[in-house]
Amino acid sequence: MSSAEQYVRTEHPVIDSDPHFNRVVRYMRGSDYVAWGALTAGAPAALLALERVRPGAGPKGINFALGLATAMGFMGGFLYSYQKSSLRFWGWEENTREQAMNVKEMDARAAAGLPAYGEPTMDETAQAAAARNSKFAALKFAAIPWFNTTNHKYHLSENISSDK
Repeated sequence: MSSAEQYVRTEHPVIDSDPHFNRVVRYMRGSDYVAWGALTAGAPAALLALERVRPGAGPKGINFALGLATAMGFMGGFLYSYQKSSLRFWGWEENTREQAMNVKEMDARAAAGLPAYGEPTMDETAQAAAARNSKFAALKFAAIPWFNTTNHKYHLSENISSDK
């Protein structure tokens, strides 16, 4: 099987197979922020609803539990929104808006004479390892939240495993 056959065909164009953390957050849609907010508010709301059904912790305990539920909802909402944004970069969901933003961003970077995906700060081996470790990491948030925070040249599926 050739290396080109190893990649999944997507319904929408792939923008970036390993987008940088900052790009994923910048490209989030309003619906991602709404989902993030809903999960942030929903966790303590669910806890309050359960507390009405079966009271237990008392005022001091419920305050701590509400704070913890809000923090967990905030983090869970962020991870959910981050994953939704990542799916659009990978072409797994409709990404017309992100395609236009990407073209505009890449044109501006090219006009300014900047590298397309930022200036790498690591040697080739470290860049390749960082790309392998963070590629599709948004699918593994249940195990460990892992983000691409490095600039490297391995962004499109064609050059994941090559050392060009």
